[in-house]
Amino acid sequence: MKRIGILSDTHSYWDDRYKEYFSQCDEIWHAGDIGSADVADRLAEICPLRAVCGNCDGGDLRLLYPELLRFRCEEADVLLTHIGGYPGRYNPRISARLYASPPDLFVCGHSHILKVQYDKALHLLHINPGAAGITGWHTERTLIRLTVDGREFKDLEVITLGKNIARL
Repeated sequence: MKRIGILSDTHSYWDDRYKEYFSQCDEIWHAGDIGSADVADRLAEICPLRAVCGNCDGGDLRLLYPELLRFRCEEADVLLTHIGGYPGRYNPRISARLYASPPDLFVCGHSHILKVQYDKALHLLHINPGAAGITGWHTERTLIRLTVDGREFKDLEVITLGKNIARL
């Protein structure tokens, strides 16, 4: 059983509450637009970090993190990318891969819209943790924590960090 912290779209912004909320996690997954190696390094100091680069990430982050990461967590097959879309409206860049070999869990970012949805057609859980940073049009900053137990996902929590101060 593993406790996972999930975030996306930090865009170089650091919030000390990332450490507070993820300190009891076994891993942190960042779904792209990290913004700076400093943010990635600080997350990795909390616990092991798995991350993908996003469309706004520069060359240094593109050298460190792939655009797509597929791995096993416990017994679950996980696919992590930045631009993914949503069930029924997946991004064409990832759609064929999802339909050819659906994972158990698909995590993406990019939209800055928090969404947790079960895809009945592909039998997968889709998670977009929203945006944890202050760059973008989102009004609330969010994170997700969940437990992976074998191939089951449970104890999912949406953590609201508050209003996006850039939008006030």
